[in-house]
Amino acid sequence: MVPVSPKLTFVRYINTVGWLLVLAAIGVAVMVFSDQSFTTWWVQLIAAGFVALVVWQLWLIPRQVKNTAWFEEEDELLITKGKLWHTFTVVPYGRIQFVDVSAGPVLRAFGLKTVELHTASATSDSTIPGLEAAQADALRDRLAMKARERMSGL
Repeated sequence: MVPVSPKLTFVRYINTVGWLLVLAAIGVAVMVFSDQSFTTWWVQLIAAGFVALVVWQLWLIPRQVKNTAWFEEEDELLITKGKLWHTFTVVPYGRIQFVDVSAGPVLRAFGLKTVELHTASATSDSTIPGLEAAQADALRDRLAMKARERMSGL
């Protein structure tokens, strides 16, 4: 299996933990700078909940990225994801309708892209996040070529 870039960990930290840290900081600021009568147990509980979510994500994200990988076989693409909720997806080349390569601003800043395969199945989770830009473009070209070859044989 070919692992995704370890830089995806920092991208996911920025996208996920960044927002949770802002919300946790607002909750802590409300507790510290507000009147004691306003700072009730539920404000403290909400702030503690956001802090717990930050700690959970700091633990979980590196493990998820480490367990995200893909592999090209002769007739299909294999994708594995997740630590706690592990998924293993097999995508036959003949079922691929088109291949998207996308990158948001944070992914672009780290030189990464996401490859998404579109098949006839609406429930398919056929995305490979966190590939180096050149690797993602080369994979898209190979997958599109293999899909055309298999589709013409049907």
